[in-house]
Amino acid sequence: MNSITLVKHRALGLPALALALLTLASSAKAQDHSAPDRQAPELPSPVCDSVEVPAGNRVSAHVYALGVQIYQWNDSAWVFVAPEAELFADPGYHGSVGIHYAGPTWEANDGSQVVAAREAGCSPFPGAIPWLRLAAVATFEHGRFAGVTYIQRVNTIGGTAPAEAGTHVGEEARVPYTAEYYLYRATKD
Repeated sequence: MNSITLVKHRALGLPALALALLTLASSAKAQDHSAPDRQAPELPSPVCDSVEVPAGNRVSAHVYALGVQIYQWNDSAWVFVAPEAELFADPGYHGSVGIHYAGPTWEANDGSQVVAAREAGCSPFPGAIPWLRLAAVATFEHGRFAGVTYIQRVNTIGGTAPAEAGTHVGEEARVPYTAEYYLYRATKD
């Protein structure tokens, strides 16, 4: 997948929302170059204390996601299906480094992957998907995403389920989102 195509499956105003989210995310993130990529993110305390990664782990990669959260209508609610995003090296969405998809899985361009499971989450901002701490359940021995122990999803914009009910069972909604992912490895003492 070379780029993410934002698809409008319903009259939700997604093209306008996507453009607004992307513009806001790009301008806000483009101004924040103060923290090196190997530092852990600042988390709003105490609401997001649960998202802290345990001691004994260090940031090994910091990537920026641009994509969609996919939901399906089950006749009474929107059910989360999967993410679909491209991962970039910088906050301006330049330098593709991989993709993010169901599992949840993060796959680097070198083929290395990490699959993780949610451990904790917080919702510091309404209208955005939660910030998360995920623990790796499967990873490669070599490559950019090898040996990952934890992943944090932070600084999310958008991606929440549609507010309006679906029109038929199985209807799909692809909601634009951006996020930053911090990948950690165990420190070597």
